[in-house]
Amino acid sequence: MQRMDDTLRALEAADQLRSLRVVPGSGGAFFEAGRRVLNFASNDYLGLARHPRLVEAGMAALRQWGCGATASRLICGHLACHAELEADLADWMRTEAALVFGSGYLTNLGLLSSLAGRRGRVFADRLNHASLVDGLRITGTKVQRYRHADWEDLARRLECAGGADLIVTDAVFSMDGDCAPLRAIEGLARRHGAGLIVDEAHALGVLGPTGCGQCEALGLPPEAALRVGTLSKALGGYGGFVACDGRTRDYLVNHARSLIYSTGLSPVCVAAAREAIALIREAAGAMGVELMRRAHWFAKALRANGCPAGEPSSPIIPVVLGSNRRAVMVSKGLERHGIWAPPIRPPTVPVGTARLRLSITLDHSESDLERAAEVIGRVLKRDVEGI
Repeated sequence: MQRMDDTLRALEAADQLRSLRVVPGSGGAFFEAGRRVLNFASNDYLGLARHPRLVEAGMAALRQWGCGATASRLICGHLACHAELEADLADWMRTEAALVFGSGYLTNLGLLSSLAGRRGRVFADRLNHASLVDGLRITGTKVQRYRHADWEDLARRLECAGGADLIVTDAVFSMDGDCAPLRAIEGLARRHGAGLIVDEAHALGVLGPTGCGQCEALGLPPEAALRVGTLSKALGGYGGFVACDGRTRDYLVNHARSLIYSTGLSPVCVAAAREAIALIREAAGAMGVELMRRAHWFAKALRANGCPAGEPSSPIIPVVLGSNRRAVMVSKGLERHGIWAPPIRPPTVPVGTARLRLSITLDHSESDLERAAEVIGRVLKRDVEGI
């Protein structure tokens, strides 16, 4: 108990102590204390979480199936709706099969712990998401972490190691918003006979001609990589999946502990995901194109207001502030002006790179973005001047 107290005090002293806070709503904006607050922390990129078609699909599933799947999918929790969702995902991702898990995190834990052997030669981007890190960690294999998004460093390491069994990377990195050099990485994987796993969580629904993600945007064939996706970001619901061939699916059904020992995904989430996929496919990539147009517009507006923002590769725009204290104080200053952008601090990001992570969604109008850019610029100026 003393150790817990000491740890909490140390986190508080370092401005790293985090806590749960009730937020009165979701989406691009919510009302709190009688005022409209712009929300730049949501991953609901396409604004689908409250879309009437998703809500109605979820309600219909609730009436038909009830609240939960009630058991592991290998027992009696594999319902017709699960099979239909997997068929939809496989068709959309242009793969032979797909397998749905309870969350994106559980997907990566199950996939990596099943495929990365204890003696495997595994290479992973240094800034991969925690679920990818943890999925490899529990295998006990020694992972070589190459420099972030640096395919040349990966190439050197592969040459020194004499090849690889597996290369693992995010497509879009959740805290920096940048994209992995997937074309170069896929070429290295082919050259060295390595399997490639790409987590498309923050690219799905946003990038690519049909919204399938960064691999599709770059024209990589579906069989080039095992692709992980989430149902909880652009698709607005909850759950995760891997798009794969039939043999890999069969293997995971028998080896992925996070699938075998978890209750099946709620039918409500399944139905909402199917409707989200239908909406994205009907739009034929237009939603992602419009979202990126707004992201570029917002970045330009931020720069015009003195905020250091580069050209975005995704709907995520980081504003790196450095110290934890500065990130906390700037976030509080923005909140006073009706902008919700919680501080992102270690261990989520490397030490010394605390930041705001500004997430743009289709719920943000141009007037919302214009107002936010002006407020962020003003708060940062006051922070620098010590006002």
